[in-house]
Order: sequence, then C-alpha cells, then structure tokens
Amino acid sequence: MDEPTKCAEPNSPLDILLVGDREEDFFIIRDLLSRTQGAAQAQLEHAASFDEALAYVARKSYDLVLVEYDAEGKTALRLMQEMRCRDIVAPLMVLAEDADETTVAKLIQAGACDFVPKSGLNEASLARPMRCAVNLHCKEGQRQDAEKMLRKLSRAVEQSADLVIITDRNGVIEYVNPAFEKLTGYTRQEAVGQNPRILKSGQQSKALYQDLWTTILSGKVFRGTLVNRKKNGELFYLEKTISPVRDAHGAITHFISTDRDITERYKLEAQLRQAQKMDAVGQLAGGVAHDFNNLLMVISSYAELMLNAIGPDHHLHHNVKEIIDEARRAADLTRQLLAFSRKQMQDLQILDLNHVIADIAKILGRVIGEDIQLTVLPGEKLGRVKADPVQVEQVVMNLATNARDAMPNGGKLTIETSNVNLDEAYVQEHSIVPPGDYVLLAVSDSGRGIQPEHLAHIFEPFFTTKEKGKGTGLGLATVYGIVKQNGGFIWVYSEPGLGTTFKIYLPQVGHAMDRAVARHFPEISVQGWETVLLVEDEEAVRRAACEFLTLCGYKVLEAKDGQHGIEVARSYSGPIHLMITDVVMPHMSGSQLAQQLTLERPSMRVMFVSGYAEKTILQHGVLESSAKFLQKPFTLKALGQKIRAVLQADPVEIASS
Repeated sequence: MDEPTKCAEPNSPLDILLVGDREEDFFIIRDLLSRTQGAAQAQLEHAASFDEALAYVARKSYDLVLVEYDAEGKTALRLMQEMRCRDIVAPLMVLAEDADETTVAKLIQAGACDFVPKSGLNEASLARPMRCAVNLHCKEGQRQDAEKMLRKLSRAVEQSADLVIITDRNGVIEYVNPAFEKLTGYTRQEAVGQNPRILKSGQQSKALYQDLWTTILSGKVFRGTLVNRKKNGELFYLEKTISPVRDAHGAITHFISTDRDITERYKLEAQLRQAQKMDAVGQLAGGVAHDFNNLLMVISSYAELMLNAIGPDHHLHHNVKEIIDEARRAADLTRQLLAFSRKQMQDLQILDLNHVIADIAKILGRVIGEDIQLTVLPGEKLGRVKADPVQVEQVVMNLATNARDAMPNGGKLTIETSNVNLDEAYVQEHSIVPPGDYVLLAVSDSGRGIQPEHLAHIFEPFFTTKEKGKGTGLGLATVYGIVKQNGGFIWVYSEPGLGTTFKIYLPQVGHAMDRAVARHFPEISVQGWETVLLVEDEEAVRRAACEFLTLCGYKVLEAKDGQHGIEVARSYSGPIHLMITDVVMPHMSGSQLAQQLTLERPSMRVMFVSGYAEKTILQHGVLESSAKFLQKPFTLKALGQKIRAVLQADPVEIASS
C-alpha cells in the first residue's frame, strides 16, 4: 500500500542518507550538521556504495539523500532512476568538488533538487539548500500523493463490478464506467451527454421517478430496485443507490449512481415465488376440493333419493337427473383439483412408459381428430419409473387435448420417450431435482405456441386463454400436480406460431441418484482447440456456452442471429471447424444459415440445438436426418461431449449418419 510522502515537522530532526565511498566525508558532514542550529538538525546515515544506498532507501523513508559526485554523476543518475522505478520518493542533492555546467544541468534535469559544492562547505551553506530541498520535496510529494489517490480512485471506479454513473445536477450523464458499457450495451461515447432515460423500460411508475428526484434534490440518498432496458431491448434488474455530490460550499453539483445487477437473483427469486405460489394454490385447491366433494356428496345423494322417489313419469324427473349429471361433472373437476394439489390417491407401479404410451395411443387418434398426425417415438432400452399408470395416461391425454386445441386447422403431434442423465451442473442451474438418471416423456405439437407472458401462468388452476366455455383451466394444472406427485418435474418450451414441447422428467428406479457427479469442469474429455462459431439468439444461453467453450480451450466466435453469424464468419479469415446454431431464430433459421455458410466453408461442420425434441424436429421436416443435433435444455458437459463427437467423427460418417 502506498504511504503518504514524509514531511518533517519544523525543528524536528531530519533523516538524511549520505551516499559515497569516502568515510571521512561522513564524519565531516555529521559534524557540520551537529553544529547546525534549529531546522537543519539531522540524523545522518552512510551508504558506501550504490547497492548499499538502494537497500537503505528501499527499507526506510528519508527526508534527504546526499550523493557525492563521481565521474559524470553516474551514481546519482542511477540512484534517481532506480528510485523512480521503485516508486521511492525522496529529495536528492549532489555534493561535488567541481562539475561542469552541462553535468549539473543534466543532474537537475534528471531530478536532483540541488547541487552543492564541497569547497567552502559550512553549516550555513549546507543548511539552506537542505531546508529548501526538504520543503520543495514535501510540497511536490503532497501533490504526487494527491495524484496517486486520484489515480487509485479512478482505477477503483473503472474496475468496479458495479455500474457507476455520474451526472450533472440536471441528470445529464458525464461519466460511465466499463461495467455500465458491458451490461447495458451502450458505449461511453453513446452514453455521455444523454439522460439516464435511455435505459428507461416503462416498467416503473411516474411516482417512483418523482420520489427519486425529490429525494436526491433534497440532498438525501435514494435507494431502490429498478427495471431497465439494455440497448438490445433486453430487460435487467438493478439495485440502485444515488448520492448527491457537493462542492466546497455545500451546493449539489453532481449525482453519482452505483448500481448492482441483480437480474439472475431476481429470476431465481421469481422461480422461488412461483413455486411457493403453486404450492399455496395447491393447498388451497386441495382444501376446497375436499370440502366441495362433501357438499357434492350431499347434493347428489339427495338428488338420487328424490329421483327414485318420484319415478320416471314425474314432471320433475328430468330436472333431478340434470342435477345428478351436473354433480358428476363437478366431481370430475374436484378430482382434477385434487390431482393438482397432489392429494389424489395413487396406485404406484413400476412402469415402462413405452407400454403405457402404446396403450393410450390406440385411443388418442379418436381424441385429437383425423386432421392431426400422431407420431409415437419410443426410446430404446427405456429405464423404468415408479408412477400411477392411470395418472400417466391422464397426463398424456391432457397434453394431447391441449395440443389439439392449439392446432384447429390440423398439424403434427409427437410423443417420444428417452433416457436422460441430469448432472450436478444442470441441477445447480435449475434447482429443481436431484442429479441422476431420468426418463424423459416429451409431447410436442406444431400449433400456434404460447405467448411469453403466459408461460409463467399456464400451470395455475383456472388459467386459460381459450374462449369462454371451451376450457376449465385445469388441464395443465392437473398435469403439473400429477408430475410433482410422482417425483418428477415438467419443463415447457414454446415458440409463438411454431409450436410447443412439454418435457416431463420422471426419476428412473433401480438407479441410485448420482450425487457424486464431478463438480469441477471442464473434464479432459471435453477439451478442444478448434474454432467454434456459436449462433444463438438467447443471450443468457449464448453467454454461458461461450464461457464454457473458452474454458475448454476453444476459440469462440459468437453471433446473436443468422445474419450476424454470416457477417462474423465472413469477417474471420481463419478456419471455422464447427458452427453450433439454434434451429429456430428470428429472420433466418439455423437450417438456412447452415446451407448458406457451408457453401462458403465446405469443411465446416454443423451442429444444431433446439428446445424441440430431436425426433420431433426431424419428423416436422425442419432438419435433414443426417443433421447433428443436441436438445435443450442440455448440460454444459453434454454440450462439450457432443462437440468432441462431431469434431472427431469421420467425414464419411457425418455425411451418412
């Protein structure tokens, strides 16, 4: 840590170092200093050589260094140079019998504060330049200390992980640090001179901004959480602190805002809140269903008694029968509520999902209609799960019905199963289930998809986007409850206008959950050196994959969409060994991008990724059957292993596989 420049107090002894090989000069100068009155009293130490002098100044701070003149002042010049290199600050005076004006000028220019001739040296002639040198050094040192502090503060702000914004009193930006540029996408040149409104998202009320300005203009500190918008339109969340900056008279001249990006924390908290809300709604639904079932029991029982009492020819017979029928329909709703709340009775069995799917597929055709093509793609050597077969059938039926309603003009419905392993890295990211082996049940349609703003609500009871009378809003809620009750989890991927995939993960039985998955990656098996072009429109996915591939040793070129990918590839003169591209992207699909770039780079290999299941992608004709494919969500380990498999595969194998 830098120490402030040492300044001697008036009349206090000075710490002086004499540098020279003449020991008799040490005694002469010591005697002169001892006879000096007042301010020039000193404690003198002697260094006989350059190396010894350097050791002295390195371990102690001196008020003055006296260097005896040698040939062309070499010792003094070397010592000043080394002291500058080591950031050692002390005034240096040269003592000499004689020296030419050129050498004196050279020494002064190099940093010596004075040049004192030995001839006629006495107390007075030594004290005056010493005191002047020390005073000058003290003032210069204080200035340098101030500059050091400013540089230190500047580096701290420039290197801060938090965003730092300085504005004038009217809110016009005068400074932003690199963290601001990195997060928002605006360069310093773009931001300076603008108002922070360039980040305005429209998510805050006018009252919040009024409170903000009222607080800081009154001289107080504002603290709050804001939602802002990046240059690319993406929203991000900040913990913001704005403090007034005052001048020497106490007037507010500027404001400084320090902001911390809490986007990831906000998303995790939102997931937690959603899970807690679903649990709370489930408990409520279960309680309501239980009590309502009791009421229905009373209603239907008395209605049946009445029906038996009045006979079939009674004018109220039809009305009572309607009461009984509606009570039964209401009972069906309560059963769905119980399924959502995970309080439905279960008959748990060890199941092969392929067999369950094969049985229900026989009746699904009649449910979804002739204009929807049903494809079942069973996984090979599928692991077993422990679940209620009736509930599994109900899940598939509900998802198929939901898919049918999303394809009023017909389309494709694909049901597939496979074995998957969720490692520690994936589990830590999603915080849903333990790591281990699972059976994946995926149900995909080519319907109109789900709007992003609806995705967070689709599993809530009674939430529906269907017309009145065409849905209860309990179908997906029931699916969610059954999956949770059977120890699994459900994940949905949807592209508006293109379709939806529901993925259900159920734990395999007969396999202990692998909690010993390696926590430190990348492993040797995923290391590489090649150049990879990554084209992915989801920034968070792209950022994580880029960081991982860089750790694995790859040179990574990244692009946010197909057109950007073409520009990046054309601007890069070296070989690109592999392109990884999302299948579904705005403006240009991954398939179109691959077709164009492989014409320009025929040796480049291509791997596709998508939230849709692989077999569904192939069935819908989006990709050729020979395409190399990785299904989202994937673990980073799986990504690395897939890349090595594609890069190390024989070219003939790639062309024919």
